[in-house]
Amino acid sequence: MHVADTTDAAARTAVDSALAELKAGEKTWAQITVGDRRALIERVRDLTVTHADEWVDAASSIKGLDPKSPLVGEEWISGPYAFAGGLNVLAETLNRLQAGAGPLDDAHFGHAPGGRTTVQVLPHGIFDHLLLSGFSAQVWLKPGIDEATAKRTAGLAQLSPRKTGGIGVVLGAGNIMSIAPLDTLYELIANNRVVALKLNPITDPMLPVLRKVLEPLITIGAVRVFTGGAETGTYLTGHHLVDHVHMTGSALTHDTIVFGPGEGGAERKAANDPILRKPMTSELGGVSPTIVVPGDWSRADIEFQAEHVATQRLHNGGYNCVASQVLVVSSEWKQRDEFVAAVKAALAAAPTRRAYYPGSDTRVEAALRSYPKASKVGGGRVLIEDIDPGDETALLNTEYFAPVLGIVELPYTGEQFLRRAVDTVNDTFVGTLGVNIVAHPGSLRSLGSTFDDLVADLRYGTVAINAWTGLGFLSPAATWGAFPGHTVDDVQSGIGIVHNALLIDGAERTVVRGPFRPSPRSLVKGELSISPKPPWFVTNKTAATTGRLLTAFAGNPSWFKLPAIFASALRG
Repeated sequence: MHVADTTDAAARTAVDSALAELKAGEKTWAQITVGDRRALIERVRDLTVTHADEWVDAASSIKGLDPKSPLVGEEWISGPYAFAGGLNVLAETLNRLQAGAGPLDDAHFGHAPGGRTTVQVLPHGIFDHLLLSGFSAQVWLKPGIDEATAKRTAGLAQLSPRKTGGIGVVLGAGNIMSIAPLDTLYELIANNRVVALKLNPITDPMLPVLRKVLEPLITIGAVRVFTGGAETGTYLTGHHLVDHVHMTGSALTHDTIVFGPGEGGAERKAANDPILRKPMTSELGGVSPTIVVPGDWSRADIEFQAEHVATQRLHNGGYNCVASQVLVVSSEWKQRDEFVAAVKAALAAAPTRRAYYPGSDTRVEAALRSYPKASKVGGGRVLIEDIDPGDETALLNTEYFAPVLGIVELPYTGEQFLRRAVDTVNDTFVGTLGVNIVAHPGSLRSLGSTFDDLVADLRYGTVAINAWTGLGFLSPAATWGAFPGHTVDDVQSGIGIVHNALLIDGAERTVVRGPFRPSPRSLVKGELSISPKPPWFVTNKTAATTGRLLTAFAGNPSWFKLPAIFASALRG
């Protein structure tokens, strides 16, 4: 449904009508069995794969990507592949619940510091072992939640499927095209709410394909999709038929919705006097850091990890809520200069692309004004070196949402460096969505159990060790969201979680681990990983082909499809 961004009566009547249809659809949804819900989810997955080319074409057009560029692989992998993968695990979860079992009955549980129980969510099945060899992820539950409790409560609202939660509004993201439909499915399944999805105006060209993909849910009245701007969003979120709001975006947008714009909004925020009083969850950004633990690295290690950092910053042009904005390095590391030079070279060598996201150039210019000694490294990218860790200027307190990367140095080595780095990113940087740690296997061995204790000290919703936190987003059974504890008047990176296709209750964070080196060097050095350069790397030459093959695989997993995926991935 297209709703003109106006206050006239006709536009409001269109919204009123759609919400009334959802109110009736809620009754229909309540009567649909868990088994039939699973069938609907599987139908949406099949339609996602059927219309995947149309999806990727629309996304590439929005972002100005050359259809022949390997960068189109980002749209395959973070678009239909991510959505289809999430639907697969949701369908499996519903199938287990239908059979009277629990989503975690066969899960592998472990323990983490601070009395935490962990649940392995990657690999999730034999195919993950092969396609993501060497990568793993665990959901850490909040302290005190044991295995028995986790098993009993997994399933969330689907444990009482007839008890629905009203109408939820989802305000979609403008950067990654799977976010809006994934959030819609989470509202529908995890919270048992029918959904009014309003697309971000940047993504309006996605409306036709999303209507086709979500058609089974639209037909039964469980989902309605809107376009329109701020006025439509304001009318939707404040509507008396709406029970809950979920958004993806910036903390500034969140505060405008909750407290209102301008000085009046700022005053209401200071007084914690919101104008939107209905429950609201959110996935927002922040200043995501990458901590580089000093060690004895080979030249190949330095070059690979420099490409890794460039990917963390430049994937999707830098327009990711979890794009790394600051490197934290040791000024005492003997290879510091070599690594920084390699990062600078990797930023410059990465494929160029159009700055499609509104305001990007303005934010880059603001960074250059704040840091006159910053380096322009080509393609509109900026590298800011030698930032004092106590600096309270823009770099550590503003999510640039643009290709800007800074470097903070700490004068320590070994365990002391990592302890200081953890304190710095916890206490100085704005946001708690994701943090990356890059460390040589030898450094991890020397730290021993101290490393796990320091990971536990990090206050971030996703922690990635020798991997990018973006893999946590891509892993459907992982949780995605800020570290728990934020409030509407100090929202940081948001409130609540999404994805979580195993419907785990009581999650605190997701911890992702990956190989320090790609195959075959990983095998030569004793790491049990056959993964080559990951297809999400901005330098991967076959990412588009691999992404297309992975999407087809997600629609219908088969051993016969693996050789082509491996062949493409190895050429990347």
